[in-house]
Amino acid sequence: MRLPFSESGDVLASLAKVVEVLEEGGVLLVPTESFYGLAADPSRTAAVESIRQLKGRPEELGLPVLCADWGQVEDLVIIPERFRVKLSRIWPAALTVVLPAREKIPAAAHDTVAVRIPDHRRLRALLYRCGPLTGTSANRHGEPPCVTVDDAIRSLTSAPDLALDGGRTAGGEPSTLVDLTGEFPRILRPGRVPWDDRYPES
Repeated sequence: MRLPFSESGDVLASLAKVVEVLEEGGVLLVPTESFYGLAADPSRTAAVESIRQLKGRPEELGLPVLCADWGQVEDLVIIPERFRVKLSRIWPAALTVVLPAREKIPAAAHDTVAVRIPDHRRLRALLYRCGPLTGTSANRHGEPPCVTVDDAIRSLTSAPDLALDGGRTAGGEPSTLVDLTGEFPRILRPGRVPWDDRYPES
């Protein structure tokens, strides 16, 4: 099933179906600020496993989680004080950070969770209403990410339960991925947002 997701009113218009899919442990295809992603309840084991099967993603790799705001982020992870100011100056943005998990969830890798507040207004509006959702790119593992619904569905092993069609996404570089679990930041994947002195830590 496919629903439009390009106008502000589309968030509320699609909400009932989105909630139904999530409560049944299903998977959504959603637009982000760069590419299409696969969204599901990160606390449901079956939903996380469905995403891994759709992507052919190895079990040992965790799934990033998208949050609407700081409140949702802090429900999932512990943010070291030394990084709070910097993150507040960057988010919402295509920056994903790995932080210690408050509790183990199926989407997590070991005792950490990769989290992001996406720079996509309609997606954040959906997250406000549904809670945090996974946000891994909607493509088969090892293949390029996709900027259209049709390309994403062709790349996956099968179609997700519901596609929210926001049109062609911006593409470009993926989100920057930074590990903040140690004393110093460790850039795991350079991307759209620089982790540098343009955003001082204090």
